[in-house]
Amino acid sequence: MALIALAADKGSPGVTTAAVALSAVWPRRVLLAETDPAGGDLVYRSAAAHGGPLNPNTGMLSIAATARRGLVPDQLWDHVQPLSGGLEVLVGLGIAEQAAGLAGLWPTLGRAFAQLGDSPHAPADVIADCGRISGDTPAVEMFSQAALVLLLSRTEPEAIARVRDRAAALSAKLHGGPRGAATLATPLIGVTLIADPSDSAKLVHQVNDMLVAAQTGARVVGTLADDPAGADQLAGRKRGRLDKSLLIRSARKVTADLYQQYGAAWAVPAQAQGPQTPHAGAGR
Repeated sequence: MALIALAADKGSPGVTTAAVALSAVWPRRVLLAETDPAGGDLVYRSAAAHGGPLNPNTGMLSIAATARRGLVPDQLWDHVQPLSGGLEVLVGLGIAEQAAGLAGLWPTLGRAFAQLGDSPHAPADVIADCGRISGDTPAVEMFSQAALVLLLSRTEPEAIARVRDRAAALSAKLHGGPRGAATLATPLIGVTLIADPSDSAKLVHQVNDMLVAAQTGARVVGTLADDPAGADQLAGRKRGRLDKSLLIRSARKVTADLYQQYGAAWAVPAQAQGPQTPHAGAGR
């Protein structure tokens, strides 16, 4: 089982949209954790399973007190809420100022997320929506516990340049540089492009060449469709066949490719569950 951390550098590549889409089609039980220190979106945009609003005080905010006394992975489930489509989420902070309550706890959270797959009662992968990161973003302290750090980027030249530089900086921080990234098993550093499907194959090749030339230790692991209509459906703002949207179809391809390449290294799968279809928040 694994911790997969999703993040971006600058701009609005849609980290939350990507995290929800990937979680919705993940091939085994998954917990979506909103770990952006700047605050989460789902509580404002999503309905709980009971039809009412999510409780903003149950999630990252409530887990802070527990984590200060030590955190057993199974305790994470005490702070989880199901969305109306069944997706299990750890609701993020309301505002950035609340992140002070998690100071010093990010490594503890990272270990609990990574070890949740070893739970004898309710094992699950964790997809962590870390939002936009910089060198001093505290959520980066979880990355050493991750199996995969997935950087999202749009395809404008400035966005590609930023993700290249961010991948290189993370490689230096986590592995000591590209040579270390090539020899250490985890965390892998991958890039997922938010792109027009008609251009995706060409873009993957070009961006991979750029990542290799810059000796970042990272490579492109897939593309998600730039699909505003699908994002609106995922957020519950628009009706339609979500499972037929370009966004969800591309998310299925990304997850299938990830499991084909890395699934064996992510230990024994939890009991298989069907895809979940949340009414969840798009955004960042």
